[in-house]
Amino acid sequence: MSGVRAGNDMIKAAMAAPYLDREEEHELAVSWKEHKDQEALHKIATAHMRLVISMAAKFRNFGLPMNDLIQEGHVGLLEAAARFEPERDVRFSTYATWWIRASIQDYILRNWSIVRGGTSSAQKALFFNLRRLRAKLWRSNENMGDSAIHQEIALAVGVNVKDVAVMDARLSGSDTSLNAPVSDSESPGSDRIEFLKSEDPLPDEQVSIMIDQERRSEWIKSALDKLNPREMKIIKERRLSENGATLEALGTSLGISKERVRQIENRALEKLKVALEKDSPAITSM
Repeated sequence: MSGVRAGNDMIKAAMAAPYLDREEEHELAVSWKEHKDQEALHKIATAHMRLVISMAAKFRNFGLPMNDLIQEGHVGLLEAAARFEPERDVRFSTYATWWIRASIQDYILRNWSIVRGGTSSAQKALFFNLRRLRAKLWRSNENMGDSAIHQEIALAVGVNVKDVAVMDARLSGSDTSLNAPVSDSESPGSDRIEFLKSEDPLPDEQVSIMIDQERRSEWIKSALDKLNPREMKIIKERRLSENGATLEALGTSLGISKERVRQIENRALEKLKVALEKDSPAITSM
């Protein structure tokens, strides 16, 4: 109840606050910008709370408490005040409108659903305009199907049709807990989470993969031990490093020609192949 009371008090204070003329607004903005005058910031914020309330009212149909929307709009208003440059010939209300709207929209996206929506500009535009565009298109042609509507909305907002279909499904449905029981009579007492398909390998497959990896590592280590120091250096720097060294760079480092480096590399690779085929025939066929 304290949050509701605080929100109501904020609304009352906003309605009672005096309007600022352009000159007074500019003086207060300069005082805050240059001297960090908290009283000046308070006067600017209070005088523009009507703008916050008006903006919050435009988003009241998203099912979130009006007081929370106003609080978030107030955060955006303070952010605008912190960034406002009074030397620019722009009214503070014009500048603050963007920050207030952005703050409220971000709050709605964070809290409207337990499933996070897109955060790109196009995805936000889709989220906040889809219902309005769908209603407009349906009014113009009641026989228009979902597919055609999705295509029109995708074109208008600048996203692909699949994104529109997914967002439409989310907005028309509701969140369901994974811990909710399944209504299927064949699975009494079971929760939805128990029927989710995991993309991970089965436990026995995971063990098998782990053992295979360990074997391959041992085979490769054993094969590398067959190389002499110069062959090992060339293979490591040419084949086993993230940024493979050039033949020329290795030739300079070893004091030999790049053609000689190539010959040694080929010989080393042949040694590795022979060693792997001898110790682990299966690895060469995989």
